[in-house]
Amino acid sequence: MSLRGVWQLQKLVVSFCNWSGSSRGIREFMESHLPAFREKNPHLEVVTELNRGYHPLLKGLYRNKNERVVCIKNLTPDEILQCATRLRNSQGRKVVKLRTRHVTNNPSVQGTWTTSTVI
Repeated sequence: MSLRGVWQLQKLVVSFCNWSGSSRGIREFMESHLPAFREKNPHLEVVTELNRGYHPLLKGLYRNKNERVVCIKNLTPDEILQCATRLRNSQGRKVVKLRTRHVTNNPSVQGTWTTSTVI
């Protein structure tokens, strides 16, 4: 996703094994979908890594120095394209867990609702 017109994903690393069965989908993806993905995203540096004996991964490196890793073991080429597109569209921010269930700028004047207040 672009933030103020600048794409946040800088580099996409495709890590795969050249003989394992779990990397079959990524090898097909690299032949069929990856060239078109590179042409559609000229701002993105796409690097392929050969890691023998390991499951395939997509690793996204963002401008804010964050990194996201997605395991793509036993996925089809279309599902891998969807994962790569999600990495490209995300901003790379860390997921922050909210402390309360309901967040508002204008809290209720009457107080919070609980099950014990029902008549």
